[in-house]
Amino acid sequence: MKVSYNWLQDYLPIEAEIDELSKVLTGTGLEVGSIVKVEPVTGGLEGLVVGEVLKVDKHPNADRLTICKVKVAPGEERSIVCGAPNVKQGQKVVVALSGTTIYPTNAEPFTIKKGKIRGEVSEGMICAEDEIGIGQNHDGILVLDSSAMIGTSLRNYYKIKDDFAIEIDLTPNRTDAISHFGVARDFLAVKNLTSLKNDAIRIPDVTAFKIDNEEFKIEVTVEDHEACPRYSGLSMSGIKVSESPDWLKDKLKTVGLKPINNIVDAANFIMYETGQPLHVFDADQIKGQKVLVRKLKEGTSFVTLDGEERKLDKDDLMICNPEGGMCIAGVFGGLTSGVTDKTERIFIESAYFHGSGIRKTAKRHGLSTDASYRYERGANIESTIYALKRLSLLIKELTGAQITSDIIDVYPNKKDRNRIEFRWTYLNQISGQVIAPAEATNILISLGFEISKESSEGVELIVPPYRVDVTREIDVVEEVLRIYGYNNIEIPKRMQSAISFSEDQDGGIVRRKVSAFLSSRGFREVMNNSLTSKKYRLNDQTAIELTNPLSSELSEMRMSLNPGGLESIRYNINRKSSDLMLFEFGKVYSLLDEASFKEQFKLGLWMTGEKGNLSWKTTATPVDFYDLKETLELLLRKLGLDIGSLKVRETKIENADFGLAYFIGKKELARILKHSEEYLKQMEIEQAVYSAEIDWNTLLIALSKLSVSFEILPKYPSVRRDLALLLDESVQYDQVERIAKDVENRLLKEVSLFDVYRGKGVDPDKKSYAVSFLFRDDNKTLTDAQIDKVMKKFIDRFQTELGAELR
Repeated sequence: MKVSYNWLQDYLPIEAEIDELSKVLTGTGLEVGSIVKVEPVTGGLEGLVVGEVLKVDKHPNADRLTICKVKVAPGEERSIVCGAPNVKQGQKVVVALSGTTIYPTNAEPFTIKKGKIRGEVSEGMICAEDEIGIGQNHDGILVLDSSAMIGTSLRNYYKIKDDFAIEIDLTPNRTDAISHFGVARDFLAVKNLTSLKNDAIRIPDVTAFKIDNEEFKIEVTVEDHEACPRYSGLSMSGIKVSESPDWLKDKLKTVGLKPINNIVDAANFIMYETGQPLHVFDADQIKGQKVLVRKLKEGTSFVTLDGEERKLDKDDLMICNPEGGMCIAGVFGGLTSGVTDKTERIFIESAYFHGSGIRKTAKRHGLSTDASYRYERGANIESTIYALKRLSLLIKELTGAQITSDIIDVYPNKKDRNRIEFRWTYLNQISGQVIAPAEATNILISLGFEISKESSEGVELIVPPYRVDVTREIDVVEEVLRIYGYNNIEIPKRMQSAISFSEDQDGGIVRRKVSAFLSSRGFREVMNNSLTSKKYRLNDQTAIELTNPLSSELSEMRMSLNPGGLESIRYNINRKSSDLMLFEFGKVYSLLDEASFKEQFKLGLWMTGEKGNLSWKTTATPVDFYDLKETLELLLRKLGLDIGSLKVRETKIENADFGLAYFIGKKELARILKHSEEYLKQMEIEQAVYSAEIDWNTLLIALSKLSVSFEILPKYPSVRRDLALLLDESVQYDQVERIAKDVENRLLKEVSLFDVYRGKGVDPDKKSYAVSFLFRDDNKTLTDAQIDKVMKKFIDRFQTELGAELR
């Protein structure tokens, strides 16, 4: 949410520097994400001054140019060549002196330089309004009022005041701070604490509100009091729709709103001031002069302000007239009922709608507006009348209109304010520090809490209506501490704890070991959202869908870590970082049946791009499937698993060209995939990506069964023998390894593939494997005869079962 620095000053009884304001707000929980300087006029009119034309002479070398003698300061005159047809002696004009950069409305900025124009010296420029960025007119130079003082900076003449747009990263519970009132209130609460004052924010007075006449009235009927507990409104006549004044436009621009007209701008201004959403109807478009708050039939068509036709749900609350809908309540206006240039009478709505209903309607139709944003989080049910009066007075000020009806307030079931018993001992227990009751009371009063009862043990508080999130005693503690300052809580000099031992049930130790190993190999950890989009779901998957998703991109629980990892890769590639090795610990979710779900913890790995750091002595080498396979197997070995005991099988999955799965018994421990180009194209990635996923629970069970054993180092030497086998392309290396271990599992200590050859001398459907076999007898030295006997058995089995030929 954005607030304006200058706008905030309107409500503060003290001056606040921008840096101090930012620091204080962040300390209260209203984290300032950014501060951006906003200039009402680009360039701030710097370098421009008020000048007086003393003399105008015809240019000797150009019919349409004149040479002007201009006084730009007491005792200082400049000669300026001008092409404007309306320049005359005695005028007060805008002068851009040499060296000044000007920012035209519809052109690039440029700097004025002293030079010659058609042979005559020109020491500046007399400007039109579009040339300095304050308008569109280019018919002639801008002529100022004759009272303007010569030499005055144009910045001061127009009273230009820079502003700052403060971006606040609000947490969802802080609906009270979605307004300038709320932000000012928090800042002042901290300042009251340090100055020991009880100043309140300066709330604009609405006591001047009165009804001018009762010539025009709209009747209101609320049919659903649960969805709309309170509906307030009034009518105004004599409206003159026009452009808003500069002060109003400037404030709206600072908070990111585009000015539309004085009526709509005024409504937006009051919403950003008070936090209360308002809607203004063209009263002449309200058929029968009746407003009905109701729900329409399922499938009813309604065209919203953006020109889109939408099919209504039976639960969508609508603002209607007897002939049909005018507005989706609390979300978006209709195409025909809003204010236009021809509007002469208006009806102002200031209502309180139930947050959950607004949220569901907004998500259902894919609409997110300033009004829905506030209603979803919980508006202030007691602010409707104040906001109504405030807006009507502002519209009277802007247009000279009249209030032509009494205030309508449909509020049948008045909502009582929350009451909370608050104990000083509880505050001190939670905070870990003794906070004086008077200090805590001062904070709560500054935040708008009322004290109904008071004793030595504590107080009974009446919660202000704008703090819908404060419902428990612990919430009040949070309010006190965020204003008191968490940094002011002292760290105790002594801490007491009881040492206890527990098994590493959740694998925390293993997780830290894995993280350290992967980090040492150049991997970086990522954390992605557990929510994902339907578009990433594979055909055979049944996902857990959210009933009320935040958006279509976050509509279901992830069934794999892959979509999030690939989104991280895409994000980095788009920012010119394409050589990536990432890992993530996270949960995945699956639907077993309509009533039961499965939650699993996984470890995901991703590799893409080139490996190693490119330098003068290395060449770029793309990562491949076997780089990730090596990392996975080294990780499993690091944890103590015997890779040779795992079953490895080729696996097929919809989004991959190739994959391997590792099994412990019948349980899948891990899988490695080379993602298909089609799937990567769907993810908007144009380079090869390899991923692995480890089932964390299966890994922990396997590790829990490991035992540490000691073996004496071998006394007898090992013997290595190699074979070059010519095999069909369909034969996999693991088949060779499996046969070898089946033939001899006592003397054979290791099998490894050290070369694969395809090419000249080998048929296109064949390949050559160079395989080494390491033998050792732990009780004696092996003889050639023993080894030759085993090797012959290997060759016979390879030939019989794999169709192998020796090269």
